[in-house]
Amino acid sequence: MTEHLHLDAYRQSFALLEQAVAGLTREELGYKPSPVKWSVTEVLAHLTDHYLVVSFRIREVLSRSAVRLPAFRQDEWVEGQHAADGDATDYLALFGALHAFHTRLFERLAPEAWTLDGINAKGERVSLEAIIAAFSAHLKLHLAQIGRTRELARAALAATSGQTAARGGG
Repeated sequence: MTEHLHLDAYRQSFALLEQAVAGLTREELGYKPSPVKWSVTEVLAHLTDHYLVVSFRIREVLSRSAVRLPAFRQDEWVEGQHAADGDATDYLALFGALHAFHTRLFERLAPEAWTLDGINAKGERVSLEAIIAAFSAHLKLHLAQIGRTRELARAALAATSGQTAARGGG
């Protein structure tokens, strides 16, 4: 196996995602900071959707296909599958399975495979290595989003809990 610039960040991605959601309650996972912002569960669904699309892109690049690499309508995918009603552990399990598979795939690639490329939805050439770098950067943005949402959820749920207790309900 050859070492590539972004492979270490990629290898860590699932562990970082697991750490980001560890200990969250169902209420915290489902908390939406606003009607137009995703809950942590919806972020997990989106990350899994993104991984499925990236998986297809990887295969197209490795097969030397001339097909334009697909984009996807992330908000519509999350809404259309009723991701908010899904189970965060299911999304995490699928993400983990894809991650384990692709980690092993990348370990068996020849060095030249990392320079293979395809054409993205914008019409730009992107190498396999660039796809993996973008994947890791995308995940990093959503890890920060999960952290912000987790803190907002805990504050909002604590405030709600405090109000209930003050009224004698808890």
